[in-house]
Amino acid sequence: MEHRSGSVEVITGSMFCGKTDELIRRLRRATIARQKVQVVKPAIDFRYAIRKVTSHAGNDFEAVPIEQAGELFNHLDHDTTVVAIDEAQFFDNQIINIIQQLADQGKRVIVAGLDTDFRGEPFGPMPVLMAKAEHVDKLQAICMVCGEPASRTQRIINGKPARYDEPVVIIGAAEMYEARCRKHHEVPKE
Repeated sequence: MEHRSGSVEVITGSMFCGKTDELIRRLRRATIARQKVQVVKPAIDFRYAIRKVTSHAGNDFEAVPIEQAGELFNHLDHDTTVVAIDEAQFFDNQIINIIQQLADQGKRVIVAGLDTDFRGEPFGPMPVLMAKAEHVDKLQAICMVCGEPASRTQRIINGKPARYDEPVVIIGAAEMYEARCRKHHEVPKE
Protein backbone atom coordinates (compact mmCIF):
# COMPACT_ATOMS: atom_id res chain seq x y z
CA MET A 1 0.00 0.00 0.00
CA GLU A 2 1.39 3.38 -1.00
CA HIS A 3 1.54 5.95 1.76
CA ARG A 4 1.78 9.52 0.57
CA SER A 5 1.86 12.36 3.06
CA GLY A 6 0.77 15.70 1.71
CA SER A 7 2.74 18.86 2.33
CA VAL A 8 2.83 22.59 1.71
CA GLU A 9 5.95 24.35 0.48
CA VAL A 10 6.09 28.14 0.25
CA ILE A 11 8.59 30.04 -1.89
CA THR A 12 8.53 33.72 -1.00
CA GLY A 13 10.48 36.97 -1.03
CA SER A 14 10.48 40.29 -2.86
CA MET A 15 10.03 40.80 -6.57
CA PHE A 16 13.03 39.74 -8.68
CA CYS A 17 14.34 37.24 -6.09
CA GLY A 18 13.70 34.16 -8.23
CA LYS A 19 10.45 32.79 -6.74
CA THR A 20 8.96 31.68 -10.04
CA ASP A 21 12.28 30.29 -11.28
CA GLU A 22 12.49 28.17 -8.11
CA LEU A 23 8.85 27.09 -8.54
CA ILE A 24 9.53 26.04 -12.14
CA ARG A 25 12.70 24.19 -11.09
CA ARG A 26 10.71 22.13 -8.58
CA LEU A 27 7.97 21.46 -11.13
CA ARG A 28 10.45 20.25 -13.74
CA ARG A 29 12.02 17.91 -11.18
CA ALA A 30 8.58 16.54 -10.27
CA THR A 31 7.84 16.01 -13.97
CA ILE A 32 11.15 14.16 -14.45
CA ALA A 33 10.10 11.95 -11.50
CA ARG A 34 6.90 11.17 -13.47
CA GLN A 35 4.66 12.91 -10.97
CA LYS A 36 1.45 14.45 -12.31
CA VAL A 37 1.82 18.23 -12.00
CA GLN A 38 -0.82 20.95 -12.38
CA VAL A 39 -0.26 24.68 -12.01
CA VAL A 40 -2.67 27.56 -11.44
CA LYS A 41 -2.14 31.28 -11.32
CA PRO A 42 -4.34 34.34 -10.81
CA ALA A 43 -5.99 35.47 -14.06
CA ILE A 44 -5.05 39.09 -13.26
CA ASP A 45 -1.36 38.25 -13.80
CA PHE A 46 -0.96 38.27 -17.57
CA ARG A 47 2.36 40.16 -17.70
CA TYR A 48 4.17 37.59 -19.82
CA ALA A 49 1.67 34.91 -20.87
CA ILE A 50 -1.95 34.05 -20.09
CA ARG A 51 -1.61 30.25 -19.82
CA LYS A 52 1.89 30.02 -18.34
CA VAL A 53 3.74 31.00 -15.22
CA THR A 54 6.73 32.93 -16.49
CA SER A 55 9.72 34.19 -14.53
CA HIS A 56 11.33 37.58 -15.13
CA ALA A 57 14.28 35.57 -16.48
CA GLY A 58 12.04 34.05 -19.16
CA ASN A 59 11.54 30.50 -17.85
CA ASP A 60 7.98 29.23 -18.11
CA PHE A 61 5.65 26.35 -17.29
CA GLU A 62 2.08 25.68 -18.45
CA ALA A 63 -0.58 26.99 -16.05
CA VAL A 64 -4.30 27.56 -15.83
CA PRO A 65 -5.41 31.12 -15.01
CA ILE A 66 -8.22 31.31 -12.45
CA GLU A 67 -10.23 34.29 -11.19
CA GLN A 68 -10.94 32.97 -7.69
CA ALA A 69 -9.30 30.36 -5.50
CA GLY A 70 -12.42 28.14 -5.46
CA GLU A 71 -12.06 27.55 -9.22
CA LEU A 72 -8.91 25.50 -8.60
CA PHE A 73 -10.92 22.32 -7.97
CA ASN A 74 -12.68 22.68 -11.36
CA HIS A 75 -9.32 22.29 -13.11
CA LEU A 76 -7.71 19.61 -10.95
CA ASP A 77 -7.41 16.05 -12.24
CA HIS A 78 -7.98 13.32 -9.63
CA ASP A 79 -4.56 11.74 -10.25
CA THR A 80 -2.56 14.96 -9.81
CA THR A 81 0.10 14.59 -7.12
CA VAL A 82 1.77 18.03 -7.28
CA VAL A 83 -0.28 21.24 -7.30
CA ALA A 84 1.51 24.54 -7.77
CA ILE A 85 0.09 28.02 -7.23
CA ASP A 86 2.03 31.06 -8.45
CA GLU A 87 1.44 34.63 -7.25
CA ALA A 88 -0.68 33.33 -4.36
CA GLN A 89 -0.72 36.76 -2.69
CA PHE A 90 -3.37 37.83 -5.23
CA PHE A 91 -5.92 35.25 -4.03
CA ASP A 92 -8.31 35.81 -1.13
CA ASN A 93 -8.00 33.89 2.11
CA GLN A 94 -10.12 31.04 0.71
CA ILE A 95 -6.86 29.78 -0.85
CA ILE A 96 -5.58 28.88 2.64
CA ASN A 97 -8.30 26.28 3.25
CA ILE A 98 -8.03 24.96 -0.31
CA ILE A 99 -4.28 24.42 0.07
CA GLN A 100 -4.83 22.72 3.45
CA GLN A 101 -7.44 20.41 1.85
CA LEU A 102 -5.08 19.48 -0.99
CA ALA A 103 -2.25 18.68 1.43
CA ASP A 104 -4.65 16.66 3.61
CA GLN A 105 -5.54 14.65 0.48
CA GLY A 106 -1.86 13.70 0.17
CA LYS A 107 -0.87 16.21 -2.49
CA ARG A 108 2.38 18.14 -2.53
CA VAL A 109 1.37 21.79 -2.78
CA ILE A 110 3.99 24.31 -3.86
CA VAL A 111 3.04 27.96 -3.41
CA ALA A 112 4.99 30.98 -4.66
CA GLY A 113 4.20 34.59 -3.83
CA LEU A 114 5.27 37.89 -2.35
CA ASP A 115 5.37 37.88 1.44
CA THR A 116 5.00 41.68 1.65
CA ASP A 117 3.45 44.34 -0.56
CA PHE A 118 5.19 47.48 -1.83
CA ARG A 119 4.59 49.14 1.56
CA GLY A 120 6.45 46.36 3.38
CA GLU A 121 3.20 45.04 4.92
CA PRO A 122 2.20 41.34 4.99
CA PHE A 123 0.52 40.50 1.67
CA GLY A 124 -2.80 38.66 1.41
CA PRO A 125 -2.85 35.03 2.52
CA MET A 126 0.94 34.60 2.37
CA PRO A 127 1.72 35.10 6.10
CA VAL A 128 -0.78 32.40 7.09
CA LEU A 129 0.44 30.06 4.35
CA MET A 130 4.02 30.54 5.57
CA ALA A 131 2.94 29.71 9.12
CA LYS A 132 1.05 26.55 8.09
CA ALA A 133 3.61 25.25 5.57
CA GLU A 134 5.94 22.35 6.27
CA HIS A 135 8.72 24.12 4.36
CA VAL A 136 9.34 27.84 3.65
CA ASP A 137 12.08 29.33 1.49
CA LYS A 138 12.46 33.10 1.68
CA LEU A 139 14.62 34.21 -1.22
CA GLN A 140 16.41 37.52 -1.57
CA ALA A 141 17.01 39.72 -4.57
CA ILE A 142 19.72 42.36 -5.02
CA CYS A 143 19.06 45.96 -3.98
CA MET A 144 18.88 48.20 -7.04
CA VAL A 145 20.43 51.05 -5.02
CA CYS A 146 23.40 49.50 -3.21
CA GLY A 147 23.76 45.91 -4.43
CA GLU A 148 23.21 44.37 -0.97
CA PRO A 149 20.70 41.54 -0.42
CA ALA A 150 17.14 42.85 -0.87
CA SER A 151 13.98 41.64 0.84
CA ARG A 152 11.60 44.48 -0.09
CA THR A 153 9.66 45.44 -3.22
CA GLN A 154 9.85 49.14 -4.11
CA ARG A 155 7.08 50.53 -6.31
CA ILE A 156 8.19 53.45 -8.46
CA ILE A 157 5.71 55.96 -9.93
CA ASN A 158 7.05 58.70 -12.21
CA GLY A 159 10.57 58.02 -10.96
CA LYS A 160 9.63 58.34 -7.26
CA PRO A 161 8.71 55.87 -4.51
CA ALA A 162 4.96 55.18 -4.38
CA ARG A 163 3.09 56.67 -1.45
CA TYR A 164 1.72 54.41 1.30
CA ASP A 165 -1.90 55.18 0.36
CA GLU A 166 -1.54 54.00 -3.26
CA PRO A 167 -3.54 50.88 -4.24
CA VAL A 168 -1.87 47.69 -3.00
CA VAL A 169 -2.40 45.67 -6.20
CA ILE A 170 -0.99 47.11 -9.41
CA ILE A 171 0.35 44.46 -11.77
CA GLY A 172 3.72 45.35 -13.23
CA ALA A 173 7.34 44.32 -13.59
CA ALA A 174 10.69 46.13 -14.00
CA GLU A 175 8.99 49.24 -15.40
CA MET A 176 7.29 49.81 -12.05
CA TYR A 177 9.08 47.82 -9.35
CA GLU A 178 12.59 47.39 -7.95
CA ALA A 179 14.09 45.14 -5.31
CA ARG A 180 15.40 47.10 -2.32
CA CYS A 181 17.14 46.42 0.98
CA ARG A 182 15.62 47.64 4.25
CA LYS A 183 17.80 50.78 4.21
CA HIS A 184 16.78 51.88 0.69
CA HIS A 185 13.10 50.86 0.75
CA GLU A 186 11.04 54.08 0.86
CA VAL A 187 7.30 54.49 1.39
CA PRO A 188 6.32 58.13 1.92
CA LYS A 189 3.25 58.47 4.12
CA GLU A 190 2.45 62.06 3.09
